[in-house]
Amino acid sequence: VAMLATLGYLVGESFHPFFGGVVSGPANSHLAQVQEVAPGFFVALTVAIGMSELYRAKTGWNAPPKELSKIVDDPNSAFGARLNDDYYPGDIGFDPFGLKPKTASGFAEMQTKELNNGRLAMIGAIGMLVQEQVSDGTIIETLKGMM
Repeated sequence: VAMLATLGYLVGESFHPFFGGVVSGPANSHLAQVQEVAPGFFVALTVAIGMSELYRAKTGWNAPPKELSKIVDDPNSAFGARLNDDYYPGDIGFDPFGLKPKTASGFAEMQTKELNNGRLAMIGAIGMLVQEQVSDGTIIETLKGMM
């Protein structure tokens, strides 16, 4: 998400074809502008996020009724927190381009790279957010002003 946010700051300020092109200016103000132009967008966004999270939860975790019976049989099991045996955290089976490594060690290495890049992107997104709050200008305007 942070990597997309970083890309979104740069692209969204220069190119914004959605909502009739009326969303413009610093990215920090884009959500407020979208809310004015298309208030139903956030309802659809919330539903889409909820559906994807529900899919992820159903892929990774045992269903609660199944867990309730395990609590009776095994007092050490945790209600609602038991992963499916064939689930590996972070792997929900979505790989349309076939980029997922074939070995467990390769997958773990790719996860580590993604976590590190995500952390760097979080720092970058925070920097852009702060810069826009301080200058009231877009990232590109600030960069052009520095040159």
